[in-house]
Amino acid sequence: MKYLNLLLLLPFLGLLWTPLYDRHDPVLLGFPFFYWYQFAWVPVTSVLIWVVWKKGDHA
Repeated sequence: MKYLNLLLLLPFLGLLWTPLYDRHDPVLLGFPFFYWYQFAWVPVTSVLIWVVWKKGDHA
């Protein structure tokens, strides 16, 4: 397994550890931290998957 694939663990770990984001503040555009933190992982995860795919073994 290539070390670059370990990047794919970041979203998993970032969302698995709920005490990290189980709070209300800070609020962003009216959304509590609990919600916008999870939504922020959607584009971050997409970029990480794209990077691993482009830089992977088949490239």
